[in-house]
Amino acid sequence: MASHLEPNRHTSLLHAGYHHPLHRTWQAGLPITSEMLMYPIFVTDNDNVEEKIDTLPGQSRWGINLLVDFLTPLVANGLKSVIIFGVPANIEKDAVGSAADDPNTPAIRALKVLSKAFPSLLLACDRLADISLAYARAGCQMISPSDMMDGRIKAIKDALVEEGIAHKVSLMSYSAKFASGFYGPFRDACHSTPGSGDRKCYQLPPQARGLARRALVRDMGEGADVLMVKPGTPYLDILRDAREIAPDYPLSVYQVSGEYAMIWHAAKAGVFDLRTGVMESMDGFVRAGANFVLTYYTPQILEWLKEDRN
Repeated sequence: MASHLEPNRHTSLLHAGYHHPLHRTWQAGLPITSEMLMYPIFVTDNDNVEEKIDTLPGQSRWGINLLVDFLTPLVANGLKSVIIFGVPANIEKDAVGSAADDPNTPAIRALKVLSKAFPSLLLACDRLADISLAYARAGCQMISPSDMMDGRIKAIKDALVEEGIAHKVSLMSYSAKFASGFYGPFRDACHSTPGSGDRKCYQLPPQARGLARRALVRDMGEGADVLMVKPGTPYLDILRDAREIAPDYPLSVYQVSGEYAMIWHAAKAGVFDLRTGVMESMDGFVRAGANFVLTYYTPQILEWLKEDRN
């Protein structure tokens, strides 16, 4: 009898394994679920206004007083986590973010409102060491410093430990964050600088696979609880590297604003069906090793998952 390891004339025949729809489910890996989605939301201190974002079709800056009504149906559909980006319109900004830990900033006000309205919703925020403490005190359960400077993770972890809250506030590192052309719509949404170009002085060069691997190891050593690769689709190889480097860590991937807009406009132009394109991108992230995805498509995916359940 031939060993199953020995080549034979049937080894190239694969189609029978996925001809039937049920067969295809047996061949599949883990599907995307609502628990694997984190929704990035923009919050402004124009309290009663929804400001449409032209470069992010379907997304808005939300006034504090509109947040609960906006998120209530999403939570009902299974939304489990959001990451909050504050976009102050009535507080003067400076080069060092002096006002970011002011209790009147939109992010801190949003944390207080959302933690009360949705006690089980995981609230993540994007900020630095001193500001991180202010956010944690206001109800933030995950801090995510997006500037990925050397020593940033250690500084925030040390601050959380000293404050006595490191056991209940996790730290998600934008470890493998690349200087990318896909960030433009986000900068428009946040009125951030630079309005064009990139931040090559401290974000990773797109070709720098080795630097990305070293950055992941660095942040693991400094106390990161979760690792991130950003952007997503152009860096699936880095996502797979991250899974191999950190097999026991939660791993996230950010499908950034330019990726979102690219899929949106392609679908609108009839290149492909929106749901098909979005869900294929999700499958790619999960297959590469992501435990969860930050995506602006979260509301649509939640609705599609609900349709599938029904």
